[in-house]
Amino acid sequence: MLEVAGIDVRFEGVVALDGVSLTVRANQIVGVIGPNGAGKTTLFNAVSRFVSPAGGTITYKGQSLLGVPAWRLAHMGIARTLQGLGLWPTLTVLENVVAGAPSRTRLASDLLALPGADRRTAALRDEALVNLGELGVADRASGYPGALPHGIQKRVIIARALMAHPSLLLLDEPASGLSATDVNDLIDVLRSLRTRMAIALVEHHVDMVMAVSDRITVLNLGQVIASGTPAEIRANSDVANAYLGQKVAHA
Repeated sequence: MLEVAGIDVRFEGVVALDGVSLTVRANQIVGVIGPNGAGKTTLFNAVSRFVSPAGGTITYKGQSLLGVPAWRLAHMGIARTLQGLGLWPTLTVLENVVAGAPSRTRLASDLLALPGADRRTAALRDEALVNLGELGVADRASGYPGALPHGIQKRVIIARALMAHPSLLLLDEPASGLSATDVNDLIDVLRSLRTRMAIALVEHHVDMVMAVSDRITVLNLGQVIASGTPAEIRANSDVANAYLGQKVAHA
């Protein structure tokens, strides 16, 4: 599904990623963890075409992503959420989710209210309601983001990403700011979504990553220091050292 091989990223001479590789297979959840400044978000930014690597390759379903503009990714089946919520406060929850649909509609005909525009708009709204329902928040569709608890807003941004019909979903810190109950609910959501897509997540909530991931890649100072199953990562001394000797996850 996604193959990142030997990626190097530099910012004004500072090495952000050094020979980083990552593989995500179909219907697999892959976690990316590491201390602050390890390069996790930079890795996602390289895959998402927000930054251009100085070396290495990134392929998706066998096609190189290098040179592909960021706006094309949704049309290719790649969707991403960001660390910030990015919800428009003056739009309803439903409108925010509809806005996540790639430009499949014909903008000119919609603006001119030509035949078919209303049908396309209604179809997108119906699809958005289905996605909100899958995330358990369809009852919030008519509300505004600012009135929602943080955990509900997190679900809304995932519902918006699903409007791209992704086969690869990139989640950047989806558990940040969530309560323990919300984290457990998120784990259930991710396990449900994996039946029809691959998921890669950058996350500081290591216990959640251990619980939901098939494989985990650990970054430190821009390099991969470990990659394997949750059990292998849990037993890796280099990972423990990277986290300053703290317990990485519960057994």
